[in-house]
Amino acid sequence: MPNQEESFIPVYLFQGFLEAGKTKFIQESMEDPKFATGERTLILVCEEGEVEYDLSRIKQKDVFIHVVEDESELNPEFLSRLTEETGAERVIIEYNGMWQIADLIQNTPDDWMLYQVVTLADASTFLVYNGNMRNLVVDKLDVCELVFFNRVPVGADVEEYHQIVRALNRRCQIYYEFTDGRVMYDDIEDPLPFDVEADEIELADQDFALWFRDMMDEPKKYLNKTMKFKAMAVPNSRLPKNSFALGRKIMTCCIDDTQFYWIAAQTDAAHMPTQNCWVQVTGVIQMKKNYLKHQNVPSIVIQDIKPAEPPEQEIATFY
Repeated sequence: MPNQEESFIPVYLFQGFLEAGKTKFIQESMEDPKFATGERTLILVCEEGEVEYDLSRIKQKDVFIHVVEDESELNPEFLSRLTEETGAERVIIEYNGMWQIADLIQNTPDDWMLYQVVTLADASTFLVYNGNMRNLVVDKLDVCELVFFNRVPVGADVEEYHQIVRALNRRCQIYYEFTDGRVMYDDIEDPLPFDVEADEIELADQDFALWFRDMMDEPKKYLNKTMKFKAMAVPNSRLPKNSFALGRKIMTCCIDDTQFYWIAAQTDAAHMPTQNCWVQVTGVIQMKKNYLKHQNVPSIVIQDIKPAEPPEQEIATFY
């Protein structure tokens, strides 16, 4: 019986703002025999910069380039037809930095599988983008597996770049290419501000966002762990009996991008909240079937719950 994954077309997504070095990175990747292994390749160029592709330098000949003139072209019907016409066995997307990743993912054919996401960033302009278009920076860093900073000044302190990335994505790899051509891997340690090995993990109010993201990224790390923290209890009639939503509003990039992130909390009838309220809870993290998502997700079985004053900063952040 054939492997089901053989029917999928792998998609390599390269994203970043204008002049971030996406074309150069893709060109060099296609010239590398380790990456250019013979698959018929379709390159979708969603943002044309000063650098153009030079197919004469690529030994592999079955490479097709299509320039996406308008974002509306990124729809399942057009992309499927383009794949069929070129006979593409894999797709490389040089994505427009001003377009949202979610829009792309929602509009790709069902047989396209996102295989790798790389974010390219010009170190000389990245901090400006982060200050002025934070929502787009968050969009680019949230899902990527590799961040590659280029044009880093020799002797520059990379700590600020590191902190911005790690506030949004604790799993991706980070590399820096300095203006003298030297490439350095980011090996800065990022210990969590709490002890995950402790018998009982007590969260400070300011650490909720970091913990929540880490728990969702690596739920097995917290399985059967006892947690103690302050959060908002919110009744939710769609949850199973004696369960409620427990979480906090988290700001990912700006005040307009604030959402309530929560996990299901299970308690007894006597301690069920009847209205939204701040509580201090102690409970054990377990994986339970969430019928809203039809998959096992982290939840908490409450051992102790009592009323609490709101935290000094009610909206949690990653900083």
